[in-house]
Amino acid sequence: MNARKSALHSDLAKADASGVTSADFDEIPELDDDFFERADEYHAGELVKRGRGRPAGSKKAQMNLRIDIDVIEAYKAQGDGWQTRTNDALRDWAKTHGMMR
Repeated sequence: MNARKSALHSDLAKADASGVTSADFDEIPELDDDFFERADEYHAGELVKRGRGRPAGSKKAQMNLRIDIDVIEAYKAQGDGWQTRTNDALRDWAKTHGMMR
């Protein structure tokens, strides 16, 4: 701990001396698997939507690709869906250059 105990303005000795007993846990319900299956998950105060990830039957692969920052910023500036628009632009270019049908 970086702070000096006296700087905390707290009676740490009293807090350390109080023990936790099983009676302290009587009011706390046990969290079983069913609870966690139904629980909402939040990150930084925002609800994480369920069912995230690649949809069933998707033919997309995750990969690392280095793209110039100005290109990424241009697509992001158009709003949500920028990754799909980038994919569509790559697909269009490949088709017009005879790489795909």
